[in-house]
Amino acid sequence: MSFIYATYNVCHNCIDVTTFDGYILRIDCSKAEEGLKTTPCSECALNALAIDNPLEYARLYLEGGMQIWVDAEDSLEVW
Repeated sequence: MSFIYATYNVCHNCIDVTTFDGYILRIDCSKAEEGLKTTPCSECALNALAIDNPLEYARLYLEGGMQIWVDAEDSLEVW
């Protein structure tokens, strides 16, 4: 499946992905982040990712790499 674009839907707190085939996939951010082990810093980074780069957010969710991304963000914290 090839993507055309993805946008963050602020009214529903979700990512709307539209494909070349004309399908629309909606990813609920609350459900996608459920069960992730986060810190306040990584939660903020996830929110920024969803708003600024929704296609990357969707890719991380669909490939199952969100926890790895969150862990990497947390390891970049300045002590």
